[in-house]
Amino acid sequence: MSLTEVKVPNIGDFSGVPVIEVLVKAGDTVSVDDPLVTLESDKASMEIPAPSAGKVAEVLVNVGDTVSEGHLILRLEAAGHEEETVAADAPVPREAARSEAESHAPAEASQSPVPSDTRALPAPADFDGLNASPSVRRLARELDIDLATLKGTGDKGRVTKADVKAALGGGSATGSAVAIANVPQPDFSKFGLVTAAPLSRLKRLSGPHLHRAWISIPHVTHTDEADITELETYRKTLDAEAKDKGYRVTMLSFLLMASVAALKQFPEFNASLSPDGQSLILKHYYNIGVAVDTPDGLVVPVIKDADRKRILELSQELSAVSKRMRDGKIAPADIQGASFSISSLGGIGGTGFTPIVNAPEVAILGVVRAVTRPVWNGETFTPRLMLPLCVSYDHRVIDGALAARFTRRLAEILGDVRQLVL
Repeated sequence: MSLTEVKVPNIGDFSGVPVIEVLVKAGDTVSVDDPLVTLESDKASMEIPAPSAGKVAEVLVNVGDTVSEGHLILRLEAAGHEEETVAADAPVPREAARSEAESHAPAEASQSPVPSDTRALPAPADFDGLNASPSVRRLARELDIDLATLKGTGDKGRVTKADVKAALGGGSATGSAVAIANVPQPDFSKFGLVTAAPLSRLKRLSGPHLHRAWISIPHVTHTDEADITELETYRKTLDAEAKDKGYRVTMLSFLLMASVAALKQFPEFNASLSPDGQSLILKHYYNIGVAVDTPDGLVVPVIKDADRKRILELSQELSAVSKRMRDGKIAPADIQGASFSISSLGGIGGTGFTPIVNAPEVAILGVVRAVTRPVWNGETFTPRLMLPLCVSYDHRVIDGALAARFTRRLAEILGDVRQLVL
């Protein structure tokens, strides 16, 4: 009987990810792809599946532990196979538990015997070269702050909680950071019956990121509208054919294509401001984040290389990724790497809103429900289907005139479907 070691696979750029659920115990029998543990990263949770069928011999993590790529989760008993390690190609972090018999340990690993309770040992505070305590690391994760960008003011350059909180305000612990005090609350029960309803995990995770984006980015929203009368007729034709193939063609697919076309003409919108605020990082790829409504809150999966896909390809990918998001099957790669985002409330309603820029992006497009209304064509009023467009942008990078030109160009592209195939 051999043992299969199951380690954390490639989970993108995340490290120190908390374990929020352990779904199996020693003695349990699992099948291929059965979920073993659930990890929680920024804005999403993810399940680590069983790589093969077998019996759980030993579980090496507990709820509350933090893990990274290569961390040993558990061992499976599997007859008839040589001992194997299921892990990513990247080196195993030093804090990951290792088998005492592992003959292929990384060269930099300690040669001393590994205690049987390795899983209970805390990770070295500086395993990634950063001098910060576990509590400070956790605070930085919750606030979506990269510790590597901070200069510690503690003893021997240690990053403190004050440094992290100062970064949230855009300053330094010794500089111009502005403390954001919590709004004082009265005892609401004095006025009537109250109950406490906990926020979903998604809202708890995304809240600090949204707060940071709102207070650190000077938001401005420019609004315009696009005449999508002809585009909607064309969309309905494509959608009728797509229904029989198991997917839908929605206006969002056209918004993706139109956004890419406008971004190519206005590259400042497909960029990020450098950390020192002195330059603009222009991106020559077009990965578009699309806000998806799930039972736990909004998730923003990323449609990669949107410029290389046509309407039907985008429609099929949107259908597939939306289903994965609503089923809670979120992978780290699904929510990383966006260069521009779209938030669509068209299926719900409204006349306009201010979407929050998803930092470090510098702009986001918001759309609401299209409405048919009379439009003057120079001679008469004719009924036209008009789609409100709301573009929020970082005023440090984009000025009002540029935002107006970008939004107008986007409206022109949507108003003439032929421009989407140029």
